[in-house]
Amino acid sequence: MFIHMFAFRFKGGVTAEQKKHIVDEIRKLKDGIPELQEVYVGLNVSPRGQGYELGGSMKFADAAAFERYNSHPVHQKLLSWLVPLVEPIEVDFPV
Repeated sequence: MFIHMFAFRFKGGVTAEQKKHIVDEIRKLKDGIPELQEVYVGLNVSPRGQGYELGGSMKFADAAAFERYNSHPVHQKLLSWLVPLVEPIEVDFPV
């Protein structure tokens, strides 16, 4: 098993509606990318979030499945409009 974790700080001007859209679209990735086994994403409610307003995790069979997901056209399309809106941090590890 392989886990991909991420958290986003939003850049200035990102609206609450955009944040909800981001959460919704990340959840939809599971429908379009077979390598993605599980996805959990939501807005951060922790008082210790250090400015990270969104967090998530994804489960894959192995690192190779994660790499296929990473280059999948559905994921790349999401990144094309998401990356300009966020300052991300990622943690990836085998389990």
